[in-house]
Amino acid sequence: MPVGTRVEYIALQDIRRVEPGEDLAALIGQSLAGMSLELQRGDILVIAQKIVSKSEGRYVRLSDAEPSPAALELAATVGKDPRFLEVVLRESTEVVKTRPNVVIAAHRLGFVMANAGIDQSNIEHCEGEERVLLLPEDPDGSAQRLKVALDAAGDLNLGIIINDSFGRPWRNGVVGVAIGAAGIPSLLSQIGVPDMFGRAMRVTEIAIADEIAGAASLLMGQAGEGMPIILVRGLTFDGAVSPAAALARPKSQDMFR
Repeated sequence: MPVGTRVEYIALQDIRRVEPGEDLAALIGQSLAGMSLELQRGDILVIAQKIVSKSEGRYVRLSDAEPSPAALELAATVGKDPRFLEVVLRESTEVVKTRPNVVIAAHRLGFVMANAGIDQSNIEHCEGEERVLLLPEDPDGSAQRLKVALDAAGDLNLGIIINDSFGRPWRNGVVGVAIGAAGIPSLLSQIGVPDMFGRAMRVTEIAIADEIAGAASLLMGQAGEGMPIILVRGLTFDGAVSPAAALARPKSQDMFR
């Protein structure tokens, strides 16, 4: 269970635009120094997916995406650029649902999301050439590498969450969720734990990483706020560490696909 009675969320300041090859650990260190902050043991850093993808150079030029027959057919249905849809299909295992201007797809990592997580907002387009940004190749791996780099500064045992914005079935609006994580129990089972009246819970699992990511999104914002890194302080856990991949429900257990 999460342990703590007070939690702080602190948006790191003066984060410059991230370019391919950027050392995110160094970037975080520079921001912390400028704010006269130091990382403490057990701190959690929530990092926007977009800057992780940018640092990993996950750009695709639309001019390089030759639309396949499937992309052309999908474009005729939803009214989107067939080059964009070609990239979506390349990153997807299944198109789950469509309507005009909307494509819900199952990303190859198991996340079901709009456009397979491929985005054109808040990215630079070089010399007028349109680009799109993909999710990190391995978000859990990206989180683990960043944790190792930052933990090297001392006995920190940090948690790292890579955060992205998802829509949800049956609810309007988007929320932050974890697509990558390291050093925390992303999914915590309470099956068998007694409730306040002693009755054992039967199905309850807590999406710890998603709850932390959702709160961090309040500071990150969804437009041009420029606050892609949030320091979370005051939470500790007594559950086993698990990756964000544990949060993706397998299709075999999905009652709505």
